[in-house]
Amino acid sequence: MASDATAIDALLPQTQCRRCGYDGCRPYAEAIAAGETDINRCPPGGQATVASLAVLTGRAEKPLDPECGDASVSRVAVIREAECIGCTRCIQVCPTDAIIGAAKQMHTVIAADCTGCELCVPACPVDCIDMPVSTRDTGQPLWPAPRLVDEARAARARRLFEARQKRLNRKTTRRRRKSRHDATIDAREDAAAGSAAKKSTIVDAIARAKARRAERE
Repeated sequence: MASDATAIDALLPQTQCRRCGYDGCRPYAEAIAAGETDINRCPPGGQATVASLAVLTGRAEKPLDPECGDASVSRVAVIREAECIGCTRCIQVCPTDAIIGAAKQMHTVIAADCTGCELCVPACPVDCIDMPVSTRDTGQPLWPAPRLVDEARAARARRLFEARQKRLNRKTTRRRRKSRHDATIDAREDAAAGSAAKKSTIVDAIARAKARRAERE
């Protein structure tokens, strides 16, 4: 039974955690649709997501792949702000722009937008990011609801992730354009320099020839 990547992606929790081995939920959905990977590689979605994917794709349901890790407990990132050095590395890897701050300034987490992906933890050079269990008792929002995809929050996370990707793509395009522009200028300058050097060589050669003729006369 075939299914498209969009329908598969709609069943995923959009944590963008990469535990599945892909760079986000959409790439994982596309790999499933293409028959390149299994349906049991999403720990945040839990067994309920595996079951939903099995129904959608017509594949056999199977237990979660233990190699993908455990995400059955919802967590949210918390930065120990007094220890933050403002390196921005956590900001650079956060898939939903849930971390705010500036270079050499204290960073903080927008808890409502944190998906608990944990990508910021290894990125932090001073190890000042904790991933406590997310509960209503601590005032932190649940993400995702254990073993259940919160459709509203998943939709918001997808929008944030896609907006971030578009912004990064625009930056990449601008850098490439600047690189091509600089390369063109360098090529023109090199050509001009080469032309000037060639003219100088010709002028010198003519001068030497004239000098030799004058000596013979």
